[in-house]
Amino acid sequence: MINKLINKIQKTKAPIVVGLDPMLSYVPEHIQKKAFAEYGETLEGAAEAIWQFNKKIVDKTYDLIPAVKPQIAMYEQFGIEGLKAYKKTVDYCKSKDLVVIGDIKRGDIGSTSAAYAVGHLGKVQVGSKTYAGFDEDFATVNPYLGSDGVKPFIDVCKQENKGLFILVKTSNPSSGEFQDQKIDGKPLYELVGEKVAQWGEEHMGESGYSYVGAVVGATYPEQGEILRKVMPKSFILVPGYGAQGGKGKDLVHFFNEDGLGAIVNSSRGIIAAYKQEAYAKFGAENFGDASRAAVEAMIADIQGALTAAK
Repeated sequence: MINKLINKIQKTKAPIVVGLDPMLSYVPEHIQKKAFAEYGETLEGAAEAIWQFNKKIVDKTYDLIPAVKPQIAMYEQFGIEGLKAYKKTVDYCKSKDLVVIGDIKRGDIGSTSAAYAVGHLGKVQVGSKTYAGFDEDFATVNPYLGSDGVKPFIDVCKQENKGLFILVKTSNPSSGEFQDQKIDGKPLYELVGEKVAQWGEEHMGESGYSYVGAVVGATYPEQGEILRKVMPKSFILVPGYGAQGGKGKDLVHFFNEDGLGAIVNSSRGIIAAYKQEAYAKFGAENFGDASRAAVEAMIADIQGALTAAK
């Protein structure tokens, strides 16, 4: 799957991923009204509104981008109906040949970790049959519990040709409370990065990149430069672009000299673009067109920064 992701990045010339992280407040009123007219102001109605919102954004952007990243918490808040919308979103994106990164941030040990891995990336046995549960292409994983929590995911990825992004240095302001703490003179995030590189060496794709990648926030460009050297063969998923403050010029060091090695996420900066002054001309009725324009602007920003850095 890492090879497919790289091929799609090269084809689209867009090392970006659209974060499908919908809050109900992002969904235009006309979409909500239609869903509520059919299902009432219920969890099912909210889930329908989210699904229709996602579908329009995907329809307007899928030809420009290699991948999407739905954040499962935004769906879980609506309970079982929300998870159904999550699954419909995953399936629809895959029908458009998009790579799907399930932002699930799971991390546990033993049979629990194995069950998470099977549910999201593998196949579960039911009698004489097997079924893919959520069936994302990649998943984000929290490594806090150590190798016991990560190995089951790696095993399933090997079986199913899928991939991982391990949390290494996250984009949030308080990430340093733990991640920057020094152990034997090195910050914890660097030690985690070394472990990701070690896991990755054992699981390389034909592209020369491992299917064991890392999450490193755009809001920490200096750390990103360090971690790029620590994990030369790991793809880096870079959150924090746009709404959290990251700019194209901050991201150059996340990439390798081949122009690959990183994929940059923007969520509300794209899916709620119509709410921004720069895209207000589209209006809520044409929110999908606003999202497309935001994608085009993001691609131009990142490609411009990479070209200038050569």
